[in-house]
Amino acid sequence: MSVILSRITSRMYLPGARLPSVRAQAQAMKLSVSTVVEAYERLAAEGIISSRPGSGFYVNGPVAPLALAEVGPKLDREIDPLWISRQSLETGVSVLKPGCGWLPASWMYEAGMRRALRALARASTAELTEYSTPLGHPALRQFLVRRMAAIGIDAVPEQIMLTESGTQAIDLICRFFLEPGDTVLVDDPCYFNFHALLKAHRVRAVGVPYTPHGPDIEAFGAALKEHSPRIYITNSGVHNPTGAVLSPVIAHRLLKLADTADLVIVEDDIFADFEIDPAPRLAAFDGFTRVIQISSFSKTVSASLRCGYIAARPDWIESLIDLKLATSFGGGRLAADIVLKALTDSGYRKHMEAIRFRLAEAMEKTIPRLEAIGVKPWLVPRAGMFLWCRLPEGIDATTIARSCLEDDVVLAPGNAFSQSLSASDYLRFNVAQSMNDQIFNVLTRALSKQRV
Repeated sequence: MSVILSRITSRMYLPGARLPSVRAQAQAMKLSVSTVVEAYERLAAEGIISSRPGSGFYVNGPVAPLALAEVGPKLDREIDPLWISRQSLETGVSVLKPGCGWLPASWMYEAGMRRALRALARASTAELTEYSTPLGHPALRQFLVRRMAAIGIDAVPEQIMLTESGTQAIDLICRFFLEPGDTVLVDDPCYFNFHALLKAHRVRAVGVPYTPHGPDIEAFGAALKEHSPRIYITNSGVHNPTGAVLSPVIAHRLLKLADTADLVIVEDDIFADFEIDPAPRLAAFDGFTRVIQISSFSKTVSASLRCGYIAARPDWIESLIDLKLATSFGGGRLAADIVLKALTDSGYRKHMEAIRFRLAEAMEKTIPRLEAIGVKPWLVPRAGMFLWCRLPEGIDATTIARSCLEDDVVLAPGNAFSQSLSASDYLRFNVAQSMNDQIFNVLTRALSKQRV
């Protein structure tokens, strides 16, 4: 019964849909006919389905609440991206979080934020109380144009629409381009919340193996031919979770394939300010013909301020404005004001120089400590906070994560990032959150237990 109920909850069976016949369901689930009959009768007794004589069983309305944990292959909660997010966000300050995806609070731009808040407290009533324009704060969009130009991306303010976060940016793009059942390409591994968001849109995600220089081009071309995807979502600056950087050669070949297949590319640039030397940007090579760039400021300014953006060609921005108005109306004027003041504050550049130095220092300290216990980096990143690491042979990341959680250490097992579930022996470490000796003590004990 639980399997059938989960399919109704995950909306595989919608209200009014006829369920498979008892015999067909029994065959498909490798159960006895009597077991399926009993399950159907119980669901009917609860009013979830109803029987129509001579016709079969049908799902009753209204639509069941969407349960994302039930969508797609059933995973242990330790390798479920939503589980990782909840553990990282819900646990207290005493819990160590080398598996989370953000800097420690003490590393954020607190001084600049406080200056921005004090300045805004003296702003006009309209700035403090009114809705923003549909595109969002004009001065922040103009600032973003200058910021993009510094890494070779040509844009005008009318090509930029502010959003409430990077996640909302991707959500709006998915609403605009995708229908349930469409296919989306993602890197394998990739940021785990891409998986969760695509599940929410009822689309199929197909992973393309990621190399130290970008997606595997041969596999990418094969996926285009086999699956006819509508969108490809990636990071081309500092890649999450691997820390890899897209090469110019791969970028050009990727765009050529995308053009042939009429593929839209969504380029997530959220880690741009962590770079020491800017990596190639697909949006720079493409000129916003089929590339859409998104980002936010949660990793460098404040995760408490929800402010992101979409940069795309003008006709797409026009349609995205309508979607934004329909789903969140005017958006956050106050957040955009604070972000702009923080980014243009005289101390922000020096703050980010210090952050890049601290991250490089943390990387240098974390790698040998992991290697000493047999945990090997897939590559040594040029910048950023992430290390994608392989565990010793025969060690399962999910088991390690479960064991470490008992000692208040939250890890990020590899299969949460892998659409193909081929990273069971990998963990992602955030070096900025890995400075506590207790993390390595707990991890060493967990590895020793599994080796026995």
